[in-house]
Amino acid sequence: MRDKITIFGIIGLIASILVGLGEYFIHYSPQVLSSAGNFEFFKSVSSGNLTTGHFLAVIGLMFYFPGYFHIYYMLKSGNKNLAKVVLFLGISAFAIGGIWIGSRAFLGTIVHLEHEMPVATYRAILDSYTSHLEILVQGLRVIILLLSILFAVTILKGGTFYKKWMAAFNPIFILIALLISLQIPVLGKYIVPVLMNVTHFIFFSLSLYSYHIYLKIKSNETN
Repeated sequence: MRDKITIFGIIGLIASILVGLGEYFIHYSPQVLSSAGNFEFFKSVSSGNLTTGHFLAVIGLMFYFPGYFHIYYMLKSGNKNLAKVVLFLGISAFAIGGIWIGSRAFLGTIVHLEHEMPVATYRAILDSYTSHLEILVQGLRVIILLLSILFAVTILKGGTFYKKWMAAFNPIFILIALLISLQIPVLGKYIVPVLMNVTHFIFFSLSLYSYHIYLKIKSNETN
């Protein structure tokens, strides 16, 4: 069991790195902070980067699912039912996120082809994308918020493998802290394209550290 919990946590870290790299290739441009809301930044992203980023992100995304099994096992001893709900929400969040990230390279290609189609057609395509796919990001954030609340509540109830300080370092708290850091433009332009993945890199890192602490305490008790 111990090896499995560690392996799943490491797989979660791998997911955050691979999907983060993929999103960086897809989304990073010098204009990302000034034009993130209207997709114009895609004009500065090459077709090669869109393709590379697409496959990195799609391949990496599947590793998020076992990553959330790591969180489940860390919470399970405190409250099995709440741990199951957190697992379900985590899988749901990245199932939705997978649909979204899988569409981004295609969206970038559409932006590249803006002048190959009538203005009205181009606007209609972007409006449809916003209504059907961009809205998924809002849903994902709501799920992450619910997940974070239940994650914190489960830890504070006691009995998990976490120390209670870990309740504060839930995904939504980390995300908010990163959003505050975006006020520093030189840092923000590199974090914005990969925000949720940086959040989960920190989240899984702290969770693995927590598990290391738990194992150390158990080892000392045995000795």
